[in-house]
Amino acid sequence: MTHSTFKRIATTVALGVVTASTALFAQAQTAATYPDRPVKIMVGFTAGGTTDVIARAIANELPSRMKGANFIVENKPGAGGNIGTADIVKAAPDGYSILMASVGPLTINPSLQKLAYDPMKDLVPIILVADVPNVLVVNPEKGIKNFKEFEAYAKANSGKLNYASTGVGTSAHLSSFMLMQRMGIDAQHIPYKGAEALNDLLAGRTDFMFATIPSVIAPIKSGKLIPIAVSSLERSRSMPEVPTIAESGFPGYSSGSWFGLLAPKGTPQAIVDKLNAEVNAIMPNLEQRFIVAGADPVGKTPAFFGEFMAKETAKWKKVVEDSNAASKQ
Repeated sequence: MTHSTFKRIATTVALGVVTASTALFAQAQTAATYPDRPVKIMVGFTAGGTTDVIARAIANELPSRMKGANFIVENKPGAGGNIGTADIVKAAPDGYSILMASVGPLTINPSLQKLAYDPMKDLVPIILVADVPNVLVVNPEKGIKNFKEFEAYAKANSGKLNYASTGVGTSAHLSSFMLMQRMGIDAQHIPYKGAEALNDLLAGRTDFMFATIPSVIAPIKSGKLIPIAVSSLERSRSMPEVPTIAESGFPGYSSGSWFGLLAPKGTPQAIVDKLNAEVNAIMPNLEQRFIVAGADPVGKTPAFFGEFMAKETAKWKKVVEDSNAASKQ
């Protein structure tokens, strides 16, 4: 190697080190001053829903940790959360537009329909905020008190049963399909729009349904619905007395809703890490509020959330295929 060649290589390496150091310094400076203006938290669902409630709880707590900066929740409902999600995918990756999203637009919808975005490629996970198990509920007029009685009733009425959901391809729909498939039971799916599903179950026009705990916690407490089992692998901290389906004879059964914060691809890692650290720090303040409402706080790292999303995407893809839900859209 000639002296001039060696010199060129050394200069290139030195420039690379300087460039990398400059980029890291710039990121550190950005994170140090972030946020210096309001941050938008996009919610792809209507105000008052579980995603919105969790987003607003986070938005209310973060200013105390982040220089008093405002975190403003913006609702852009439509297409099962896809519209609001697509809005954030196209936003500037500067940390000032982030997304509170759920299982649907992030890991179910990609298998149901052709989307304008790929959640695994176009979004950066920040933190898995909360796990919200679905709970299997029945009208008390059925006389069913526990999962064993529900299973016996389902087997005795296979082909005659119907179950409600908040729409084709929703977590509520696919949770029921998964259970009926595992039981070997034939049941008719009746999709509704939003709260209409719960209203018909309360009126006794449908046999059962899966619903997020926050959406049915009031009628359960008032005795208008009977909780049979929860869909998470572990018992919910909101209803510790209600067994899981997995422990009731169907090991490994797991379905439900969850909620997490994400940012557009390209958002500086230093900002992602800062948001992750600050949301983890406010979790103790939110824990009891979440549990009372029916949500189990999670937290942990961006990498944990990314790995969790990958597993959920694979799981729901198979369920969507088995249920033929995509063709019913």
